[in-house]
Amino acid sequence: MGNTSSRRCSQRIAMEPKKTTLFKQEQKCGTTYRIPALIYLTEDQVYLAFAEKRSSPCDSDAKILVMRRGTRQNGSIQWSPSQELLSAGLPGHRTMNPCPVYERKSKTLFLFFICVRNKTTEHHQIIMGKNAARLCYISSKDNGLSWSEVTDLTDGVIGKKVRRWATFAVGPGHGIQMESGRLIIPAYVYYVHCKCFCIPLPCSVRPHAFSIYSDDRGETWQLGQIIQRKSCECQMAEIIDHEGRSHLYCNARNTRGHRVEALSESSGVYFDKPRLAPKLVEQRHGCQGSVIGFPVPESPSEDQDGANTDYLRLPYSSDAQTWLLYSHPTNRRRRMDMGVYLNRSPLHTSGWERPWIVHRGPSGYSDLTQCDGKEHFACLMECGKRSELEEIAFVDFCLSDVMEAIDEKLKTP
Repeated sequence: MGNTSSRRCSQRIAMEPKKTTLFKQEQKCGTTYRIPALIYLTEDQVYLAFAEKRSSPCDSDAKILVMRRGTRQNGSIQWSPSQELLSAGLPGHRTMNPCPVYERKSKTLFLFFICVRNKTTEHHQIIMGKNAARLCYISSKDNGLSWSEVTDLTDGVIGKKVRRWATFAVGPGHGIQMESGRLIIPAYVYYVHCKCFCIPLPCSVRPHAFSIYSDDRGETWQLGQIIQRKSCECQMAEIIDHEGRSHLYCNARNTRGHRVEALSESSGVYFDKPRLAPKLVEQRHGCQGSVIGFPVPESPSEDQDGANTDYLRLPYSSDAQTWLLYSHPTNRRRRMDMGVYLNRSPLHTSGWERPWIVHRGPSGYSDLTQCDGKEHFACLMECGKRSELEEIAFVDFCLSDVMEAIDEKLKTP
């Protein structure tokens, strides 16, 4: 059983948080764990950490999804052994890209993923313009203790549109439920813009982020329109402005040195005016990143532990009732130095502040979640000493940790 120290939010330290390894690469047999996804279920106060189990680091060697369950006991988080999710798959397919979302009213946990035929690579699908992926989910009514059989949505939700889809995937990482009740699954598609004799023309297959959404608690699902700018793996967060209006924010992988951002005023049906985020650097080939929204903390005061929250007095101008956190490797050239960024003005492109480094060294994919209260968070991330493929580790932290790091950077000449 693994554990991690539960640190009080009154601790204001900018050092790296303590890591707990949840999935570790097995050098002798080559088994590798990739593509983390994390969700916190408030009612049971339990974390569910998901990953792909692969026979090697290659995408084509993905096998099955695995899960560990974390419960807080006596001031620490106790983690169950790794469990293979046997129902999350289709015969003759490999299972990839875990994407959990929780529906509040029906108390149903959905775990979305894709199933890809045999060892068909993403590159092969893009070159040939022929999709080999299926859109699937399993669900749980008992917070992940047991799971349903798989549901394949491909034909009913995507249908004939798949003829223009070279391939697609969800997330990876968490989905969200908006205040309206709409469920949002972030996704991306390699869209075939032009074909000649059923073969895509060179450079005509480009990635575009979009949403898959449900307004009936997950009974039926629909596709949003693709973002009209090159954008790939993505996550989404809801921003509530000062007038109470909802904006769905999308943060997507890109290959032009910076992340792509877009806002939707239609709750994910379509996104307007995608743009590059000048303060969010991206490596040459890009890397997945995670984003979450949370309510703006109350004015500076004494918190539950009697600690003064003067860190909230740092200068800022907020344009919404929501702040954003974002995690991603901070090195411009390589997947190195996982950082957590804060945005206190999320409706403006310049709102991102300098990151707090939560792991110095090789870093890759990550997923954020909000935990107990407004100011407690956790991150599940790929990281290591020599390679980001060595392990998937869990860290929990407080908003005060991020703010303290920002404060120190502001004081640095």
